[in-house]
Parts: sequence; structure tokens; C-alpha cells
Amino acid sequence: MSGDAARPRMRQLIQKFGTGGIELAEVPCPPVKPGYVLVATRRSIISSGTERSITEFAGAGLISKARQRPGQVKAVVERVRSQGVIKTVRAVKDRLERWYPLGYCNIGTVIAAGSEAGEFAPGMRVACNGFHSEIVSVPKHLCAEVPPEVDDDSAAFTVLGSIALQGVRLAAPTLGERFVVIGLGLVGLLTIQILRANGCKVLAFDPSEARAGIGRQLGAEVVTATDGETILQAASEFTRGDGVDSVLITAATESDEPMHNAAQMCRKRGRIVLVGVTGLNLQRRDFYEKELSFQVSCSYGPGRYDSNYEDRGEDYPPGFVRWTEQRNFTAVLDLMASGGLKAEPLISHRFAFDNADQAYDLLVGGEGSLGIMLEYEADKTAANALQNRTVTLSKPAGRYSSTAPCVALIGAGNYAAYALLPALQQAGARLHTVMSGGRPETVKLAKKYGFERLTTDLDEILTNADINCVVIATRHANHADLACQALKAGKNVFLEKPIAISREEMHAVEEAHAAAPDGPRLMVGYNRRFAPLIVKAKALLQSSREAKSLIYTVNAGHVPENHWTLAADIGGGRIIGEVCHFVDLACHLVDAEIVSLQALPARATAAGDDDGVSAALQFADGSIAAIHYLTNGHSAIGKERLEIHCAGRSLMLDDFKSLEGHGWQGFQNLGGKTQDKGNAACMNAFLRCLSTGDASPIPFAQLISSMEAVFRIDELKRWSGEAIELEPKHE
Repeated sequence: MSGDAARPRMRQLIQKFGTGGIELAEVPCPPVKPGYVLVATRRSIISSGTERSITEFAGAGLISKARQRPGQVKAVVERVRSQGVIKTVRAVKDRLERWYPLGYCNIGTVIAAGSEAGEFAPGMRVACNGFHSEIVSVPKHLCAEVPPEVDDDSAAFTVLGSIALQGVRLAAPTLGERFVVIGLGLVGLLTIQILRANGCKVLAFDPSEARAGIGRQLGAEVVTATDGETILQAASEFTRGDGVDSVLITAATESDEPMHNAAQMCRKRGRIVLVGVTGLNLQRRDFYEKELSFQVSCSYGPGRYDSNYEDRGEDYPPGFVRWTEQRNFTAVLDLMASGGLKAEPLISHRFAFDNADQAYDLLVGGEGSLGIMLEYEADKTAANALQNRTVTLSKPAGRYSSTAPCVALIGAGNYAAYALLPALQQAGARLHTVMSGGRPETVKLAKKYGFERLTTDLDEILTNADINCVVIATRHANHADLACQALKAGKNVFLEKPIAISREEMHAVEEAHAAAPDGPRLMVGYNRRFAPLIVKAKALLQSSREAKSLIYTVNAGHVPENHWTLAADIGGGRIIGEVCHFVDLACHLVDAEIVSLQALPARATAAGDDDGVSAALQFADGSIAAIHYLTNGHSAIGKERLEIHCAGRSLMLDDFKSLEGHGWQGFQNLGGKTQDKGNAACMNAFLRCLSTGDASPIPFAQLISSMEAVFRIDELKRWSGEAIELEPKHE
């Protein structure tokens, strides 16, 4: 047996979004990242509510999906307007073909802990927010140590218990209050127990007699009626006519009835907390006359969806935020340890992880289910053996020539999927290894494009003699370091923009490149230079030596304030991460050095949404370029418009779909409805130079000088807006 064949497998449960199909996919073991822990799973719970709805949606037809997600349909229509039908169809098809990880509740043993992982260490038993996978990588704030009194089965319910606990915390129960719980799925049944532990009396409603029986076993009075009159009568009798103090809605339905009934049964100034999903066509009179309060509970508690807390490990001080999601995990485990929260009655079925497909057939089938437990083989020996960070895929035959560049791709996010991988395939490269953080979507991409290996280990790429080109498409903060390592390993580098997010990092790349002047090439993916319409514009401009005036308007659009591109230490901000494209294109068209620049912030809102900038560049030959990078425009007008004026003639580029000329003898307007930003031509030009031995398509000195200008623009935007002079850089 070969070494690759002898490697043990690690598997993860994935769902194919287009068909709803379930598969145990072989994936590489995730890397050990700072602030994260690797956990060998012992148990995980399939949520009968959340995962059923996800699975049913994935298995629905295209028309049904469109009806359920009207917002995405609108986005598709807008994309057709801006990018054309062909590109939009490809994008929709790619999304429908995606693989998604399933699961979010498990318990296992820590097998590795990254730096800054706090108290977590190998051998520790933890409950965590992990996928259905034999090994999971989880941020430290989404883990909690399991007390010895809590068994694995119970601990697997920790995350679900935290969802229930957060809803209860928002309802603020006090001893003796009377609560109603609407919906007895897993979260509803856990909510009953937490309310009982707070000294409250509980009335619950659910149409299922089986679930009602469990609710009664856990101490609630349960009514299975579904008509509003009976429900309200039961609530009145439960409170002796006073009205309930609070209602927690843990049901999943599109109906507005649960919310209407909740308002009707509450006393004056009662509280309603929505933990599940329900219709929200609220009737003002229901809330106005009683001065009711209504709140939606967000998952496990404070910290959820906050990347600073979850991904970067920045905790909230207990004095200001007493109950974060991690502290809720711990509270649930403590309640289990004291016997106040029981999970055993909630388990309806058990399956070995090998038979996970049968578990999902049960979930969406006609047979009733509640908590479906998946059981793993996770003894210490197996856990260590499963730390295999490379998966060998079937080697494609006859898809590349023997002289084709042999490529490794690092980073397989959205841009790599829709732009770089099609370009690499079109260029005829040998696709050897793809490396990412272990997402199952990467497995699908690797198989789709015919990669030979899938890894989470950088050394697999740097030490492989067959690989002579590394394409880097990670988040921006990793660009410079990965480029330096690849250059030092003798690999040619295609680096997605920007080259770096700080001058120090850029200088490190300069040093690595200079250390091998006749060795590997480095190119940044400034694809706009290679767009067919820009190639034509450049050829026209070369007929004149006169100064040029460029007006480049970029309708960049708003991004959420927590998006990774805005974080200075991850994405560098939008100026460094995106405006570099437009500065490079201006430099390319003018073909002269920048000698002076100005930059002013373009504030999108009074609240200070200042992602935008208006930059003015002056070049050594007298040319000027105004780059207006704006975030407050409408998406319907397209993203980019470029005007070029020179010697009494003009060119107008509309979103890389058309080029209109005035005063150019013999020139006919070009383009149509199809957008081409030059991604394929850019990649092809770089790979061709590797095959021919020619110089890199973009001189390295130009990459450095244009990036220096971008750093200056970013500084001026944040500082004063005054003009500054730049020192010329010569090749």
C-alpha cells in the first residue's frame, strides 16, 4: 500500500446545497490556529428544528428556493444588470453546487490547542460549537470544559441549552412567576427545565402528544390544542385569570398566530421573547394596550456573530457583560452537573457517525424524532491518527501538457472560486494542491477543478518539487508572509492584491524578491490591466505623447461594519485592499511615475461611514488622475466608470462592458452586455511567462511604487488631505 493510501481518513458531514444530498466527505485535518482548539468529537446532536429546516430548504427545487429567499432573487436581478446574464448564471450555478458543513452541537476531547487558547489543553473534555466532523477546529470562546459529573450524552446538548438559557435570561424570570413556552422542540424542552430551575411555573403548548409527554415529565403543564380559543382559555386558568408574566416562543413556523396568542395571554407589561422563528406581522393593539415588551433572542448570547469575540478571542469583561455565550455554556454545564437540566429524555435516536445519512433520512422523513445523537470513535489513538492534514484525490488524466506550470492554490474563498480557478483551468495549468483552512467547500472545488491534493499544511506545498507556482488568494493579512515563504522556497508567486497591508510587510516581500534576482517571479493580480477593453485603450493612448487626464469613478457600495476587509489587521481596510486596483490601472494607462497626490475622505453617512475616498494623482509627464472611490451609490448604475481625455480625444469605459471613443480615427465603439475584467487573461499572461522564461507581465518596481502610493492615500484620507510629494522610484 502506498504512503498516501495508508494515511488514515478524517471525515466531515456536508450537505450539497443544490440537491440537499448528505455526504461523509474526506477532508484534511484543520490546522492549529492561534486562539483555537482542535477537538476529536465523541458525540454530536442533530437539531430537529434548525437542521431539518436547512435540509428541507437545500432539497427544495429552484423555484421553491426563490420563493423562500426573495432578497436573493433581487440580488440576482441586479447582478444581471451589472455583470450580464452569462456571468450571473455561472455565479448562481456555483452557489447551488456548494457544499456546506452541518451541525453546531458537540462534545469531544481536545487534541491540540493553539497559542492564546487560554486554559484549554490536550486531554481536556469540552463541549463546543463544532460541526458534525471527526475533528473540529473551534474558537476558544465557543468551548467550555465539561465537569466530570456530566456525561457525554448530556454535554452534547450544551450549545442548544445555551440558546434556551439566553432566551430565559432576556425574559428575566423571578421566583414564582408563571411562564408559557410555545413549541416543544429541543430548545423548548430545555427552556422548561431552566425556568423550573428559576422557581417558575410553566405552561407549554405543542401539537405533538409525544413531546407534550416529555414536557410533563420535565415538570410543565402541557396542552396539545392548536386553536387560539383553547390556548387562551388554558393560559387564563393557569394564571387564575391574571395573565402570564412572560412567554417564550421556541416554535418554528411562518404563522403569526404564536405571536398573537402570546400577546393575548400576557398580563399588563408582560414580556415576550422570540427564541425560535415565527411570523412577525404584529398587531399594534395587542402590545399597545398592555404595554408589552418584545425581544428577539440571539442564539447563545452576547458575543454571537461578533468576530472580535469569536474569532479573535477578545472577551467582554464580566463586570460589564456578565453572561457571554461561553459563560452561558459553562452555566448550562453547571446546571447539568447539579441535576437541574436533564438531556436523556430528549434523545430519540442514536446512530453511528458512519450511518449519518440514515439519521438525516429519519430527520426529514415521516417518522417523529427529537434529539438525534451521532456517536463517534474518538479514543486517543484514533484521534492522533486522524491528524492527517493532506488528502490525495484521484489524479486527472490528459488535462494539461507536460510543460504546463504546476500550481498550488492557497486560499479557496469566493474570489478564487469564481475568478481564479476558472482562469487557471482555462490556461491549462496542472492543478496540483489546494490549501485552505479545512472548509468542506474546498473539497468540492478541488474535485471540480481536478486538483491532485487537498491540504491544510503549507509545508506540503513549499517542499514539493513538482510545484513551481503558488497562487495566493487568502485574506489580505497573510499575503506578504505567504509570498515571502514561497519565494524563499523557490516558487513563482501569483499574489492576489494587495501585495501587503503595511509598509513593513511590503519591504519584507521586496527583500525576499531581491534575494533571488534571477529566480522566482512575483506578480500581483491586477487583472484590470489585461481586460480586452483596457488593452485597446492602452494601444490607442500610446499613439500620443501628450499628458492624459483620467477620471475613475468606482461605485464600490457599502459593506457591513464587521466585514473582515475593514479590519486593519486582517483586511487592511478598503483603501489598501481595493483602491490599489484603481491606482495600478491609472499608473498602467499613464505609464509614468506618480510625483504628487492628494486624498480626501468621502463620508457616506453622517454617522461616519467613511470607507470612501477621493484621490488626485499627478504624474511625472504632467498627467493627472482623479479616483473617486465611493460607498454611497446605487448598485443599479454599475460599479466602475473610467473617462480618459488626451490630445482633444476621449475614451469612456463603462463597467468593463463597453468602450466608447471620440476623436480616434478609425476606432469603432467596442463591447456589449458581457463584462470582462481580465481575470483569465491576467492569469494566462503570468503562466505563459513561466513557460517561456520571459519577465513577469508587471515589472516588480511598478508593483512597489503603486502600492506605496496607496499607503500614502490611506494615510492622507485619515490625516489631513494635504498634498504630498513622492520620491521617484526607478527600476
